[in-house]
Amino acid sequence: MPDSSALLDQAAQQCQQRGARFTPIRRRVLEMIAEAPGSLKAYDLLDRLAEEHAAARPPTVYRALEFLIDQGLVHRIESLNAYVACPCPEHAHGFQLLICRLCGRVEELHLDDINAQLSRRAHDLGFRVERQTIELLGHCEACHAAP
Repeated sequence: MPDSSALLDQAAQQCQQRGARFTPIRRRVLEMIAEAPGSLKAYDLLDRLAEEHAAARPPTVYRALEFLIDQGLVHRIESLNAYVACPCPEHAHGFQLLICRLCGRVEELHLDDINAQLSRRAHDLGFRVERQTIELLGHCEACHAAP
């Protein structure tokens, strides 16, 4: 994953190109997620944000998260109800997540052939896909090798 400052710069540029407001709160939420070694839950973000902004409340965090997801800057990990920064927000297509159940490390994959197969099959069945999340839970190499 790129360092958080490069990710934040890229996010600011992407939002500017799209005419989307990348407010200081949205930037800070993305920064906290990007700097986390794994994923973060919304209330973990709220606790951290409240240390800096006394007025921070759950809607503040959830609105920021919704914006960041809509902009493709953050992914929601459905199985953990947590969030992780997208290391390559310039990709506008589907992704897959490898999630280590021991250390919480998350890796993002872009296997376009899998996405294309799923899209074709859904289309064949007359199904309109609104959102796709593919999560693979297991153990990363480091945790698997640990005694």
